[in-house]
Amino acid sequence: MTPYWLADAGPSPPAGNGVGHVEVGIVGAGITGCACALALANAGVSVRVVDERGIGEGASGRNGGFALRGTAAPYDEVVASVGRERALALWQWTESELRAMAELGRDAFRPLGSLRLAADGEEREDLRDELEALHADGLAADWVDAPGGPLSGRFTAAIYHPTDGALQPVRLVRRLAGRASDAGAMFLTGHRIADPGELDADVVVVATDGYPSGLLGELEGLIVPTRGQVIATETLSDRLFETPHYGRHGFDYWHQTEDGRIVAGGFRDVSLDREFTAEEAVTDDVQGALSSFVNDLVGRELRVDYRWAGIFGLVLDFLPVVGPVPGSPRTWVAAGYSGHGNVLGFACGRLLARAILGDRDPLLDLFEPARLLGERA
Repeated sequence: MTPYWLADAGPSPPAGNGVGHVEVGIVGAGITGCACALALANAGVSVRVVDERGIGEGASGRNGGFALRGTAAPYDEVVASVGRERALALWQWTESELRAMAELGRDAFRPLGSLRLAADGEEREDLRDELEALHADGLAADWVDAPGGPLSGRFTAAIYHPTDGALQPVRLVRRLAGRASDAGAMFLTGHRIADPGELDADVVVVATDGYPSGLLGELEGLIVPTRGQVIATETLSDRLFETPHYGRHGFDYWHQTEDGRIVAGGFRDVSLDREFTAEEAVTDDVQGALSSFVNDLVGRELRVDYRWAGIFGLVLDFLPVVGPVPGSPRTWVAAGYSGHGNVLGFACGRLLARAILGDRDPLLDLFEPARLLGERA
């Protein structure tokens, strides 16, 4: 159950003792919490980050290692939902944040692009719709007809997204944490926060995505805990996949690491109801489907060296939840990335830090937590 990403992740900054007043206390030492802490510490704000586990050991270290622009919903669907102007601003913001992530992450980020694949004729038409919407708004994307190699005969088409890449997510998070520590942020690991008052902070940020915190009042449970399962195979000598791949509306996703392993995740739809859970455990049916899928792709049986599961927060409109918690104006939340947490988590942590510092971006109107209660703040 140890994720591949934790095997070679780099050091964590020294832990503190959690004593003393701070201006901002952050619950969660994943990508969101560490990105937020770095931005605040760089601005001279006193910050303490607290996590029940170690840095990057939750969802940030238990995903597939994808770094994708946009949201979990395709661009054309977001245009239809929120309007072209706001959708374009959202996509351009995530592209900008990807560039910032690459600069901060260095070799933790590989700028490979990504392929969104069509498994059948219906999905092919969905890709056409997205490509037309992307091109209409001047966003870079290329059509790939009848992908070849191991994809031949299995996928009918693809969109290549040149902005995207692959991550060693724990290495990235720990680098952010190290920079934040150097700027004055304090980290306390191995401690669960049961009450915001424990943080002795003027402002509390809850950055646990889908892991239930008990700190969100009426929002608790509306960011739905959802399990994602992943495998990493033995090292392959052949480079079969140059970019991260995902298809079947995101139910299948995989890429090949620098050392040649295939990291593959998804297949929640094998037992969809049971995957809406906060239980961080692998299951035989999903793991079996992942192994069979990879073996079929490669054409031979591969040894699986790592199996793991992580919990992400699913939101029905596929937009992040960022802003003050309704009824608790001194408690803020950044969560609900619906499986796109590597880039959105990084970006929303920084967005929330800006808001705390008094620079409120208009994107927060899209992300406001009150919408989950059927209201607007």
